Amino acid sequence: MDDSRKLTVSELTDLIRRNLEGAFPSVVVEGELSNCKPSTTGHLYFTLKDGTAAISGVMFKNRLRYLSFKPRDGMLLRVKGSLSVYAQRGTYSIVCEEMEQAGAGDILAMLEQRKEKLAAEGLFDEGRKKPIPRFPKAIGVVTSPEGAALQDILNILKRRAGGVKVVVLPAPVQGTEAAEIIARRIEQANQWNLADVLIVGRGGGSLEDLLPFSEERVVRAVAASAIPVVSAVGHEINWALSDFAADLRAPTPSAAAELVSANREEALESIAMLRDFLYETIRARIERVRLLAKPFNMEDLEYRFRAILQPRLVRFDDAKDALLNNLETKVEGFRRRIELARRGLEAGSPLSILERGFSIVIDERTGKAIRRFTEVKPGDRLSIRPLEGIITATVEAAQEKE
Repeated sequence: MDDSRKLTVSELTDLIRRNLEGAFPSVVVEGELSNCKPSTTGHLYFTLKDGTAAISGVMFKNRLRYLSFKPRDGMLLRVKGSLSVYAQRGTYSIVCEEMEQAGAGDILAMLEQRKEKLAAEGLFDEGRKKPIPRFPKAIGVVTSPEGAALQDILNILKRRAGGVKVVVLPAPVQGTEAAEIIARRIEQANQWNLADVLIVGRGGGSLEDLLPFSEERVVRAVAASAIPVVSAVGHEINWALSDFAADLRAPTPSAAAELVSANREEALESIAMLRDFLYETIRARIERVRLLAKPFNMEDLEYRFRAILQPRLVRFDDAKDALLNNLETKVEGFRRRIELARRGLEAGSPLSILERGFSIVIDERTGKAIRRFTEVKPGDRLSIRPLEGIITATVEAAQEKE
């Protein structure tokens, strides 16, 4: 090998950089946005691709803030910028100065069409979503057993809800078989009632990486699940159709773990606060009752009882006396009326007349009392009845009194 033209890696990379950057100081490229990742410093890193090729790109924060839209995976974009070589990695990318939408990408258009179809079937209706149990006894996780997302979920559940049973239902989260297996794991969890809530998801990735969670098979399994489902696909900027069908969408798998697990310390603190509140409430009420009852000792209670009872007893006695007086008055009136009646009767009695010296003369022949002298004639026999005894007499003469 002739080493007269030997170059170091840095020398070769620098040659490439000068030639490449000099040849493309300004270029306009159209492609579909993928693997869109905002950095913590505010820059946006992404990949532009078409059917056969891809190129990395970056738009720095000072240019990004002028955009009138939020870039997201699947968008068809037209970008203007310059090529730049990153020597440390031996890669090149396009540094964007301008960016505009050129329409929806093929994947995004497909997803939008599928989203409209499933929404029309009611799979995304808010009314069919189930509440997430606050204190589940068992949590199911449908994700890759090798993924970092599972470890994040397990670590958070261990820290926040150590006593909760965690059932991992392993499934590939990308690739051709992923959707079928993810849907089958959701159905198996329901068939065997393995958990009180399910986390279905994976870590971040490109729009293509997340596609299994937008497959109809998975979306329908999520919507049909009797167990509440929390969708945790990618990071906050990512989205999948399972997010819309799930009962709750979490921005990340870690957030999903926090949403389904009540923090043990927070729960204990809440219980302690509630206990203190109840204790203080009951103590305050007992104290209030004690203060109210304090003036009421036995002597005072007897005095108050008498004060209430005495006027009523007096009124009762007065009423009783009035009633008796009224009865006596009425009885005396009846008694006088009876006496008057008795005297009247006695005054009209024949015995009363006889006592005053009168006698009754009876014709012995007819047995009737003689009232006129014409009722007898000489020779008739008479019975004379004074107050006591009977006198028999014979009529010698009967004539009118002169």
